[in-house]
Amino acid sequence: METDAEWDRIREGLRFGQVFEGTVVRVPQPGGIGIFVDIGLSVGGFVDALLLPDESEDWPTEGTVAEFEIWWADSRRQIRLKPSDPRYLRKDFTAFLARHRPDWPSDLGRPVPDPVPVTAAELRTLFCPPDGPPANTR
Repeated sequence: METDAEWDRIREGLRFGQVFEGTVVRVPQPGGIGIFVDIGLSVGGFVDALLLPDESEDWPTEGTVAEFEIWWADSRRQIRLKPSDPRYLRKDFTAFLARHRPDWPSDLGRPVPDPVPVTAAELRTLFCPPDGPPANTR
């Protein structure tokens, strides 16, 4: 596990939308929480299930090499990613983005901010549609 100083050093170099080639290393519960991705840094990468297709058989499998973009990084010392390949994104990603992260286009290239504690309510606002989570997370 990296130290606070190491995490700060890594995070300082991160930009929203920055692309990494990564390898899917773990899919703990297909259709469940998401996928873990090795992007060649000492901290792990993770794609949340809410960004992936509804059907888990459409998710990238362990060993898949693909491009991933930095979506977020917070106090968990984990880089949150989004797949660059539309095959691995939820079908309604454009609508999801407009609803939950409309500033994404203007965030591209900006530094990932210092991590701040995120409340459960903030996570729900950011990742869940008003009518509840997508079918693959219920």
